Amino acid sequence: MIDGQPLACFQPFIDTATGLIAGVEALGRLRQADGSLQSVGPLFVDSRLSPALLRRLDRQLREDALQRLHEAPADWFLSLNISPRWISRLRPGQMLPSLKQLQRFGVPAERIVFEITELGGASQRLAEVVARYREAGARIAIDDFGAGYSQLDRVLALQPDILKLDMRLFQAAARGGPSGEVVKALAQMAEKTGCWIIAEGVETEAELDFALECGARYVQGYLFAEPRLEFFRTDAFVERFGRLRDRYVQNKLAERARLMNLRRSLNQLMAQLRGWAESNAPVASLACPADYPWLLRIYQCDRNGTQLTPNLHWEPGGWQEDPSYRGHNWSWRPYFYQLLAEGWEERRLTLSSTYRDATTNQYCLTAGQFIDDGRRLLLVDIDAACLAMD
Repeated sequence: MIDGQPLACFQPFIDTATGLIAGVEALGRLRQADGSLQSVGPLFVDSRLSPALLRRLDRQLREDALQRLHEAPADWFLSLNISPRWISRLRPGQMLPSLKQLQRFGVPAERIVFEITELGGASQRLAEVVARYREAGARIAIDDFGAGYSQLDRVLALQPDILKLDMRLFQAAARGGPSGEVVKALAQMAEKTGCWIIAEGVETEAELDFALECGARYVQGYLFAEPRLEFFRTDAFVERFGRLRDRYVQNKLAERARLMNLRRSLNQLMAQLRGWAESNAPVASLACPADYPWLLRIYQCDRNGTQLTPNLHWEPGGWQEDPSYRGHNWSWRPYFYQLLAEGWEERRLTLSSTYRDATTNQYCLTAGQFIDDGRRLLLVDIDAACLAMD
């Protein structure tokens, strides 16, 4: 038995290009006797409820959303959650129940995004069902992308139009650390496969900033609106989104200015180090790097990436040598060929993008410049965390 009246609430998707509402997701709620609304989410993982009862509830919620869609602007899309668990019950050639609902309420399939919500279900038949949705004109999204490794197979098999990043993964990534690099890699993969990214669960300005950095086409979350029964005006969040986006741009410009300052400081440092390295002067003649608090280590390689010298790092009292990496070859690191290719012709200083050093677990950048008529490469590792605090 289900306690309450099933209703669809709507949470908007904000188009990051315009700040306008581009569409809404239908989310199930139960209206209680006191008028309060409760999510239906827990019911769908309650083993005490029969699948038939849950199917009826799912159908009621979808019908409520579809019959009220005419109240929304005609250019909005509606996102509906579809569970693959029900696909195995379809008879061969049977018309898809969701498409029958669209016909009954006169909703063009072009306005619908079907969100595949789970990994389970009849995956062999899922591709066939998705093809039929597409043939009707609907778009396909994979929800909670990143929550399970097998979803990579699903992306290749279904070729969705939209990927919704897993909310927990996204929120953890926005706080920084390794998950941030994972989500950025997922976003890059989505871009290469022609998918749009939706960042859901955007609740803070930092999460919005991260969504924009990942290239999200749409954002969704309590930072703008919680699900509600009524539709918002299309331009309800334009002004606020514009302010937040402008602040993000200003932060990125400040980040760029810090990078330019770093390059100027690096050029000064490299000028000092180049004279020292090319004259084969002793380590003791190197000055204290007090003006360069982000400096982690100095070392030299040959053009093939083999380290020729010990690592030098500063500790109170003087420079320390670590010979353990002499003879190691760093050509396998992604930044090495960037330094080699960009720095050889013009003999200018080059700077890698930020990466995580698996040995030290630090986020670093590496700067390099050819010396000694191109026979050696002078390298400096930089602590990215120090730069962020400047």
